[in-house]
Amino acid sequence: MKNLQGLLLLLLSVSILQSACDRPPNVFTVDQDKELGAQLALEIAGDPTTYPVLSESAYPVAYAYMEDMKNEILSSPEVKFKDDFVWQLKIIQDDNTLNAFAAPGGYIYVYTGLMKYLDKVDHLAGVLAHEIAHADQRHSTAQMTNQYGLETLVGVASGGDPGQLTTIAAGLTTLSFSRSFETDSDEHSVDYLQSTKYACNGAAGFFEKLEAQGQSSGTPAFLSTHPSPDNRIKKINERATSYGCSTALYHDTGDNGAYAAMLATLPQ
Repeated sequence: MKNLQGLLLLLLSVSILQSACDRPPNVFTVDQDKELGAQLALEIAGDPTTYPVLSESAYPVAYAYMEDMKNEILSSPEVKFKDDFVWQLKIIQDDNTLNAFAAPGGYIYVYTGLMKYLDKVDHLAGVLAHEIAHADQRHSTAQMTNQYGLETLVGVASGGDPGQLTTIAAGLTTLSFSRSFETDSDEHSVDYLQSTKYACNGAAGFFEKLEAQGQSSGTPAFLSTHPSPDNRIKKINERATSYGCSTALYHDTGDNGAYAAMLATLPQ
């Protein structure tokens, strides 16, 4: 009992400190981020109907291309947990879904619908950097701390109810991030991309395309869990300008058609 009381006091102290710093509290440890992500990855692998993940052996070109993009982003010195998280990337076959998401611990999922929708590699790199930021900044577990409440999560953190962690993991795929977390991921996408071959404002390109097309096909899945405030594009571009980083499209200057060739290998 004394140990649990001590843990509660510690968590409350962390919560107060983080609130004072204008940061949402997060009672999960980095190891628990990895555990949650691993549990979710197992659930996704076991549900091919909902998540038809492409085989890496059957689509080596697509996976090699996406791995190169992922590793380029992770080479940024701004990524905090690049040596701690697994950073596993999977491609989900669903051409009707414009979506990507990242689970705690660096488990990343990208839908073929999003890949085929984005005809500029820099824009896909921007979305991928945005998702890496959600994992790297530990937004999922911070959001869950708020969603489930401190009392429930004290029990999880102290090992009192191991099954509760599985229940929490199950809710990760439908987790909606707060506007502040979305802004944070947008900003970090610029931070991560500024040292890469991709345009540092790449994430803005995705939203610009959606805006130009008026989202005529309805609200994309990405926006159902990633709210899009009106000034999102502006903020990304302003951050890029403040850094003075390159916004030249690698798609136009160095890709030499490799992106289109990779997309052509995906299921049609």
